[in-house]
Amino acid sequence: MGRHGLNEEMMRLAGRFGAGRRGFGGGRGWSDDDDGGFGRHGHGRRRMFEGGQLRLVLLKLISEQPRHGYELIRAIEERTGGAYAPSPGIVYPTLTLLAETGLASEQVTDGTRKLYEITTEGQAYLAEQADEVTLILARLDAVGNARGRLDAVPVRRAMHNLRNVLIPQLNSVFS
Repeated sequence: MGRHGLNEEMMRLAGRFGAGRRGFGGGRGWSDDDDGGFGRHGHGRRRMFEGGQLRLVLLKLISEQPRHGYELIRAIEERTGGAYAPSPGIVYPTLTLLAETGLASEQVTDGTRKLYEITTEGQAYLAEQADEVTLILARLDAVGNARGRLDAVPVRRAMHNLRNVLIPQLNSVFS
């Protein structure tokens, strides 16, 4: 096994323990797809939201106060302790859908920025879905709490140290 093969094996093992090609914490580990069932997809990543759940989270957040799309992204990222931030490519179309279905309204402010707020219909819908909203927010909080307990810096340092010890040893064995 040459150096290239060893690096590939290390990347495979690192992937099993939550690190990707960009290292621990470099990849978010969560997909921001909102198009179907909860579970694994892609490269072993879990979806943060089942179909429709992102809509409920966004609706809940704008029920607390009117917000711009970017503020909603940051609010979710803060709630998960930085572990997950939905992409603008999923948030903005979802906000447009909320506006088109009458659950939210949008107002253009600061030039082209849109401020979203909940409508009366949106409040009624949110009230009907209160139990599910509570569960989704609890899951986001749990992700944030778990993220807060894991300090990835020592883990990255340990992985780097292990790599620095193993590669010279293995290179001498396989040379």
